[in-house]
Amino acid sequence: MNINFLKNAVGWGIGLWFVGYVLGILLFSFVPANAIGWIISPIGVIITLWVLLKRIKNTNIRYYVWLGIVWVLIAVVFDYFFLVKLFKPADGYYKLDVYLYYIITLALPIVVGLLKIKTKKHE
Repeated sequence: MNINFLKNAVGWGIGLWFVGYVLGILLFSFVPANAIGWIISPIGVIITLWVLLKRIKNTNIRYYVWLGIVWVLIAVVFDYFFLVKLFKPADGYYKLDVYLYYIITLALPIVVGLLKIKTKKHE
């Protein structure tokens, strides 16, 4: 494991999670709690795609698979400690939007990685 992977996996993983966390806290005052995840998701996808396309430079599919795995682990652990345990949502936290968020967090790096590899082969 090299320093570049750690920076991309842990650094961007925590950074992307934190953006969603801050947006959630900001939206909490204006939006019903059950709609927050649905509002943050498209914003998160756009920001994540930007990171994957502009900041992550690699052409190895294993790199992107591990990137997705680390990002999901960060999301699950940080959500549990900084949302579930800290705020103790009355109606629970784990709903369809959260599961979709975890799936997208894993899938986006893999899909973008495959597209980058395919594009590089055609150059």
